[in-house]
Amino acid sequence: MSELVTGEAVALELRPARLPSRALAVLLDLAVAVAVYVAVTVALVASTSSLDVAAQTALSIATFVLVLVGGPIAVETLSHGRSLGKMACGLRVVRDDGGPIRFRHSLVRGLIGVIEILMTFGVIACIASLVSARGRRLGDVFAGTLVVRERVPFSSPGFMPPPPPWLAGRFTGLDLSAVPDDLWLAVRQYLTRMGQLDPRVGWAMAERLATDVAARTGAPVPREVPPPAYLAAVLHERQAREAWRAFGGAPAGEGAGEGAAASVRVAPPTPPAGPMTPPTWPPAAPPVAPPAGPSQSGRQPEASRDVPADVRPGNGFVPPA
Repeated sequence: MSELVTGEAVALELRPARLPSRALAVLLDLAVAVAVYVAVTVALVASTSSLDVAAQTALSIATFVLVLVGGPIAVETLSHGRSLGKMACGLRVVRDDGGPIRFRHSLVRGLIGVIEILMTFGVIACIASLVSARGRRLGDVFAGTLVVRERVPFSSPGFMPPPPPWLAGRFTGLDLSAVPDDLWLAVRQYLTRMGQLDPRVGWAMAERLATDVAARTGAPVPREVPPPAYLAAVLHERQAREAWRAFGGAPAGEGAGEGAAASVRVAPPTPPAGPMTPPTWPPAAPPVAPPAGPSQSGRQPEASRDVPADVRPGNGFVPPA
């Protein structure tokens, strides 16, 4: 992957084309150009048989230059860097800053390509492409261009864990209108990749994102809710509101929450009787309840009755020590 910076200071991540794909594209272009050159030559020989040898030689040279040199230049200029071979291989010629090429770029690439591709049978072009860090031949170096891959392998997005069931409907009264889109994007990226992060780094990142989201909503993060679970629940609430707007209607509590951040506060849940460990999330596996044993009073313990199964810790995302 190569990072290019455009004139507007925008970083582009492009995949430079390597020698095998470029060689295949050049072979396809040469095959088409040679076929057209042979057809044009046969037509010229049949139509100029009455001319002298000098005129026929001049026409042959002109045909060679127009078809094998001018043809690829015209095709790349009109198609903005996509010849027939490059379209078949999913390649494109772009400038060093990622923009589309113009006539002068195609002209320099075509003229130098006569020497390094046609006259040397591609030996110079292969050596230059192998030596270059981005697979560029001499024509690309002098023209300031780069051949990149347009078709890249599709990578499925990461799994986004759903919020815990015990947080369902907890944040329906939050005002989410002040949260910017870039912060939502950061939350989404964190949730899809938090399984790949170091536990300490992931927890610190979740705390920072949760603090930023809470500062925009006007309501603090509940102390008993882990930051990853808070982010998942808030993002789920936003997606639910967008779905309601798209398909009609409005979710309950949204009218009172939107535009009234100062008056919205999330009420903490009623704590159960006795001490309770903060809930953990996301669970790595379905919680397995311990075998129920008879107590002295014949009733289930109070902690098992008051604390939901999803809240009990033991197999989830816990704060680092």
